[in-house]
Amino acid sequence: MTRQFAGLIAGLSMALAAHAATAQQAAGDWLGALAVSPALTLHVAIHIHKDAAGVDTGTFDSLDEAVYGLPLSEIANADGSLAFTVARLHATYAAKWAAANHGWIGQWSQGGRSLPMTLIAGQVPAAPIVAGLDGDWDGALTVTAGMKLRLALHIETGPRGTMARLRSIDQQSTMAVSSLSRTGDKVRVEIKVIGAVFDASLDPKGQTLTGTWTQGGQPLPLALTRRAAGQAEAVLKRPQTPVKPYPYREEQVTFEDAAGHVKLAGTLTLPQGAGPFPAVVLVSGSGPNTRNEPIMGHQLFLVLADHLTRHGIAVLRYDKRGTGVSTGDYAKATTQDFANDADAAAAWLRGRQEIDPAKVGLIGHSEGGLIAPMVAVGDPKVGFIVMMAGPGVDGAQVLAEQGRLISKAMGLSDQQVADSSALREQMIAIVRAEKDPAVAAAKMRALVARDPKRKDVPQATIDAQIEAINTDWFRFFFNYDPAIALRQVRCPVLAMIGSKDLQAPPDQNLPAIRAALAHNRDAEVEELPSLNHLFQTARTGAVGEYGEIEETIAPLALDTMTNWIVKHVGPPAHGRGGGGA
Repeated sequence: MTRQFAGLIAGLSMALAAHAATAQQAAGDWLGALAVSPALTLHVAIHIHKDAAGVDTGTFDSLDEAVYGLPLSEIANADGSLAFTVARLHATYAAKWAAANHGWIGQWSQGGRSLPMTLIAGQVPAAPIVAGLDGDWDGALTVTAGMKLRLALHIETGPRGTMARLRSIDQQSTMAVSSLSRTGDKVRVEIKVIGAVFDASLDPKGQTLTGTWTQGGQPLPLALTRRAAGQAEAVLKRPQTPVKPYPYREEQVTFEDAAGHVKLAGTLTLPQGAGPFPAVVLVSGSGPNTRNEPIMGHQLFLVLADHLTRHGIAVLRYDKRGTGVSTGDYAKATTQDFANDADAAAAWLRGRQEIDPAKVGLIGHSEGGLIAPMVAVGDPKVGFIVMMAGPGVDGAQVLAEQGRLISKAMGLSDQQVADSSALREQMIAIVRAEKDPAVAAAKMRALVARDPKRKDVPQATIDAQIEAINTDWFRFFFNYDPAIALRQVRCPVLAMIGSKDLQAPPDQNLPAIRAALAHNRDAEVEELPSLNHLFQTARTGAVGEYGEIEETIAPLALDTMTNWIVKHVGPPAHGRGGGGA
């Protein structure tokens, strides 16, 4: 259960070549830098020109993601001001011209965060030409025993020099290579945004790069092999992802959490027929999740919504506040804010004429499993709840045990696991006790500095870890006891956790859930064999397996939920649609 800043929006290693410009003229090429965190500064390139009608148009380059030409919209340039929107990133920029700085000084807003950014006129310089490496290179990084991440390195020499990008196939992410060099048979690939370096030797035939991948102070062996001409890159297989046309209706909708001053956007799927239908709201887990809850190439909520709708149950899934098309400040939101949004979603759904208002429930995954009981306690109209890998103890205990199990799954020794657990628990204690983030950060840095075992860990890695944990969201999560709400829930409850879940460990959470629900005669608590945190059939349950596994949600989990819901709301009003996940 971790969060991360959505949508990294820029690149690295650019020289800023400034020249004079007037306050009224935004046409040209502009470069800027964003200090996303103490450990990471990102850069952007903006290109603005006038079309034949004299209207400003432009594009945005996200160099670090190796994505170029995202269109600018709503460009406004008058009276010494510049503003534009990058709709694909749900980001805006607003600035004033500063003659003394020869540039635009303003704020970049995205995902609920506002960061200062100055744009200086200039062009991205061409990269050096590196001979003999053009082409595609494939390999796999063995993170732990039995856990691999497939990588594809693309290198191409053109007018801008030799450019390279790395794609992590199993994590569904693409990053620009910030530095590529070759001296004889020695090749060095650097990706600053993730703090990674690949030092390799090129074999005499020029077909294999063999060396060491180093990231976060941890060296791992890696070999990349040149892909044969015409051979396609490996792709993720996701056989459960539904393909249109669907045997049901799909509608794009919006609704409001008036108290939170946010407008939430989502997708409503409705079985064929007039209804009224039973319905569920899908509440996603932690992180800046959009409506399909995408994780490592899987679309969990798309698969779940498809399955339920084919079985006569209407489904509403939505982008969390500040993500996707929904408004709001994601970065400042806590679990309580997300619970308010889920409550608003259920109320909106009950108002639809196709929906039976007495048969509207909530299905929450991970953090969503924490949220569902919170909503049910405050809203007696909630018909039922399903907790998918929801916690039964406070977040401090969950994260401590989660960290211990994941470290062990990564192959760390017992002593290393004990050392990392001790440090993690001390950091959690600081965040729980210290409300001032600046003071908490200082205390955590001092704690790490006193630990001789961390002396070789890069400061950037330490800063990134401290920033990730030092938030209002984590403070709420660490201190919130879900048993309090569970003891007050009066509607039917299905709580299920996979036996191989390392993020919401069953041995830690299921006993607490059972105890808290002991008063509820219509509560079922299930441990599903061989399933992980995503409810995939897993070998070890390690996080690194999520992308490797083709299955998105095991039929056992889908059928357990569907049969339980149908048992409580009655059979569907029509026959089942064909196919399904």
